[in-house]
Amino acid sequence: MGPTAEEAQGARRRAPARRGRLTADSPLLGGPLTSHAGAEEPRAGGVEYDPRDDPYELPSFEPPDRAPETDPRLLRDLIPAPDPGREVDDWGRSERVFRLMEPLLDFYYRYWFRVEVEGIDNVPSDGGALLVSNHSGALPPDGPMIMQALRNEHPARPPLYMLGEHWFKGYPGVGMLTNKIGLVPAHPANAQRLLRDEGRLVLVFPEGQKGSRKLYWQRYRLRRFGRGGFVKTALRAGVPIVPVAVIGAEEAMPIFAHVPLLQRLTGLIYFPINHAFPHFGLAAGLMYLPAKFKIRFLEPISLDGYGAGHAADLELVQSLGEHVRERIQAEVDDLISSRTSVWFG
Repeated sequence: MGPTAEEAQGARRRAPARRGRLTADSPLLGGPLTSHAGAEEPRAGGVEYDPRDDPYELPSFEPPDRAPETDPRLLRDLIPAPDPGREVDDWGRSERVFRLMEPLLDFYYRYWFRVEVEGIDNVPSDGGALLVSNHSGALPPDGPMIMQALRNEHPARPPLYMLGEHWFKGYPGVGMLTNKIGLVPAHPANAQRLLRDEGRLVLVFPEGQKGSRKLYWQRYRLRRFGRGGFVKTALRAGVPIVPVAVIGAEEAMPIFAHVPLLQRLTGLIYFPINHAFPHFGLAAGLMYLPAKFKIRFLEPISLDGYGAGHAADLELVQSLGEHVRERIQAEVDDLISSRTSVWFG
C-alpha cells in the first residue's frame, strides 16, 4: 500500500530545496530575457531589450581629426582677449574708478611729489614682466606713483597690477578701493595667470610690512627680500625681473615711533606715530609731506637661461633674490648721494 496524500505532502516539506546554478545565459546576469516557453521575448517595436543599456548616457562622439592633447594648466588660449571697452576686468580693476581717482593721483605725481622718472624704456611694452621695488612709508605712496609713472611716461601706457597682502581685506572700503585700482591678493596662482597667461606687468614689494614699518632713522636700508618667492614666481612664469629704485617715500610719510599697545587694541598691523597720525585720524592718509620723488627703472634681468623647474633650487632662488636686492640698494644709494635736497631734489 503506497503512501497517502498527507504523507507525500509532509515528505515534500521535509526535503531540502534544490538550487539551480546561475549561468551566463541567465537574465539575472545579463543574458537574454526568455518567456516561459523558452523563446526570447522581444521588446515592443521589434527592438531587443538589453538590461545593460543606460537610457541617460549621452551618445559618444569621436571627432574625425582629433587635436593633440595639451597641458590643461596652460590657460592662455582659454582667456578672452583684453577688451578696451570693458569698465571692469576679470581682476576687479575698474577703469571708471581709476579715471575718477586719476586727478588726485596726478596732483600728487606732478605737483606734490614732482616725480622724476629714469629708465622707463626698460619696462617691456609686450609680454609679462615682474617689477620689484623697495618699499617704505607708513601709508606707502610708492606703489601708486610707480603706477602713474607707467601710465604717464610709458609709450604703451600698460596697466600695472600690484600683488598685495591679505590684510587690506580687513578694512571696510579699503580692500574694495585698492582692488579697483589694480591690487590683487598675493597668491602664486594669481601671479602665474597675470604674468604667464595674460602677459601683464606685475609689481611686488618683497620687503612687505618690514619695509613700510621702518623708522625714520632706518630709512633707505632695504630689508631682507623674504625667501625669494618673487624669484620663484618669475621662474615659473618665464618672465624677466625689472628692479625699481624709489626715493622720497621715506620722507613723505615717515614713522618716528610705534605704539604696540595701541596696535593690539586697534587691530592695525602697526600703530605709527608721525607728523599727521594719530592726531589727524583718517585724514592723515592724505597728509603726505612734499618730498621729491625719483623713480629709476633698471635693466631687466632675463631668466631665459632657466626653466620652471629651477624654482625648486633654493640656492639659486636665494642667490637671484639677493642679487636683485643688492642692485636696488646700490641704485637707492646712488640716488640719495646725488640729490641736494629732500624737498627739491
